[in-house]
Amino acid sequence: MRRQLGLRIAIVAVVILGSLAYLYPPPFLRTWLYGSAVPARPHVLLPSTLNLGLDLQGGIHLVLGVDLDKAIESQTERAVSSVRGTLDKKGIAVTRVQRRGTTDIEVQLASPQSWGAAQTAVSELANFEVKEPDQAAGRFVLAMRAREVSTLKDLSVRQALETIRNRVDQFGVAEPSIQQQGENRILVQLPGVQEPERAKALIGKTALLEFKLVDERADPERAARENVVPEGDELLIQRRVDKQTREERRIPYVVGKKAVLTGADLSTARVSIDQNTGEPYVSVEFNPAGARVFSELTEASVGKRLAIVLDGNVHSAPVIRERIPSGQAQITGGFTAEEATDLAIVLRAGALPAPVQVLEERTVGPSLGVDSIQRGVWSTIAAAASVVVFMLIFYRLSGLIANLALGLNLLILLAAMAGFHATLTLPGIAGIVLTIGMAVDTNILIFERIREELRAGKTVRAAIDAGFARAFRTVIDTHVTVLVSAAILYEFGTGPVKGFAVSLAIGILASLFTAVFFTRLIFDLIYMGPRRIESISI
Repeated sequence: MRRQLGLRIAIVAVVILGSLAYLYPPPFLRTWLYGSAVPARPHVLLPSTLNLGLDLQGGIHLVLGVDLDKAIESQTERAVSSVRGTLDKKGIAVTRVQRRGTTDIEVQLASPQSWGAAQTAVSELANFEVKEPDQAAGRFVLAMRAREVSTLKDLSVRQALETIRNRVDQFGVAEPSIQQQGENRILVQLPGVQEPERAKALIGKTALLEFKLVDERADPERAARENVVPEGDELLIQRRVDKQTREERRIPYVVGKKAVLTGADLSTARVSIDQNTGEPYVSVEFNPAGARVFSELTEASVGKRLAIVLDGNVHSAPVIRERIPSGQAQITGGFTAEEATDLAIVLRAGALPAPVQVLEERTVGPSLGVDSIQRGVWSTIAAAASVVVFMLIFYRLSGLIANLALGLNLLILLAAMAGFHATLTLPGIAGIVLTIGMAVDTNILIFERIREELRAGKTVRAAIDAGFARAFRTVIDTHVTVLVSAAILYEFGTGPVKGFAVSLAIGILASLFTAVFFTRLIFDLIYMGPRRIESISI
């Protein structure tokens, strides 16, 4: 019995010390438990190790809409090259292969005589079907199948979700909430972000990086003036801003429509500083396949200009002086340090499959967050104080023991949330208040059973044993029921509902430990010793 008592005391001591370590870690533990990025705390009553939600510490709330039509249009545009290549491979001459609308590709054969061979060739394109056939004119339309359209929409939203999540992670936001809403919407909540415009620019940038050869034969000024470019080319603009006058200068370039390399060929991107000018630039490195293409390209294009295009805008168009076998390139453009950092982040995270548009934006100010915290904390303190007074009046010493268990319950709950990096929200605080009520209710249930045993004439020790034994099954039933409810809320809920479910579940488990294990330990220490106990304060 004594050995078991010692073991139980040791368990409680470990739980208390462990909880304190998670909430108020000493310097040598802080980095190991939480890394170096422990957020600042806007309220002194809460430990700095607790992550606070958007409703408590402020931040930005965005609802983004993914342009799914643009994603399908881009896929159709890429399929144009595939269709042309398939027909060329079969020796079928065409006069026109071009996108029509969002999902269609119009094909005009050079000769109607090759109709049969063309139909056989395009039948290999599983994602497209032939419609509007005109054999006499040698013309038909390839339409993307409805199943493929549906799959592309789903994949585009998922890819956008993953890309945004990667960008936000690299931006360094603690406990962001990023989830899909409906068919094409993405909810982004970034607690603690103080630079909403920078965050929006980082998240919303498509970041489609392309390397395109400049067509040196074309006159870009004339192309810009007359809006006419050679077939297979396109007109792009480079915008340069004078740092002193802030005047914008637009430089036109005629470049090949087809990109020779894209951001998908990159392995990494990082910020570097130009030793001569002191300006930051982004240094990119291609993967092995991209490095090989880049090496062959630079070897075959010495003396030509290579345009580095991001989201349709030319950032720079350096002249290729020699073959570059290292697979490294630089993106310059008069960046500030923040702009270069954000560009490196989006390039590492990859391009969005389609443009996104901010449909809804809400900014929660820090003052509102502090006010919310104060109200939440004081409501918790008021609830706890009411319970403490009630238990002291009605159960005296036993009520004091229950109050100690209640304090330990709160300590474990907050430490567990800090340890699991859970986010405390206003609904989470509501869950804590509810947990306080349930924890006390458990103790009341046990105390009333003990009172019944005492009224039945049992001794103090027998009444305590019987009281805990009789209440145990009921306590387990109620706690498991609430735990199941919390699990369902977590599985099917979103955002604040999940926060409520997490705090409720952790609180219930802590309540089970404190009400049954800790309270019984204190009773055993006071009443179950070798000396005879005639009465109990309950």
